[in-house]
Amino acid sequence: MSEPVASPSRGQRVLAWFDVRFRSPAAIYGLIVFTAFVTIAEDHAESIEDMLATSVASLVVFFIAHVFAHTLTEHSQHGFRAALRNAIRHGAGMLYASVPSVIVLVVSDLAGATLEDAVDNCLLTAFIVLAVLGYHAFQSRRAPFLGRILGAVATAMLGIFIVILEYGFH
Repeated sequence: MSEPVASPSRGQRVLAWFDVRFRSPAAIYGLIVFTAFVTIAEDHAESIEDMLATSVASLVVFFIAHVFAHTLTEHSQHGFRAALRNAIRHGAGMLYASVPSVIVLVVSDLAGATLEDAVDNCLLTAFIVLAVLGYHAFQSRRAPFLGRILGAVATAMLGIFIVILEYGFH
């Protein structure tokens, strides 16, 4: 006789929610792409609001393209509705991951920061989020504390390097 399976605790459900939204490939990609959009939009924007609107709109377009591609590739196996639902769930991290940066940009604007300072704040936010994700990844692999710190810094630096490369190509 098998033992009943315990339902996940509230903490486990919160971590699962967090994982889907922030620790997924789509979320990390979304964070890097959004940060790149911000740096690119800075060159043409006249205000933080203008830069934010352009960056958010660009990310939404990328999200729609991601959902389209995912739905198209799963449609034949799961049907349209299930494929679309899976695509939105899979790609939602792209949007969620930009939330900390969006909040920082809005707060920067409300605080009267310059456009350049707002971009710097956004880059710092992306660096911190990537470092936290890197730390968690190394912690999950049971790396020693120093390895976790070095992994966090390396992860964040690589992410920012990718943002700089993207900026350089645009």
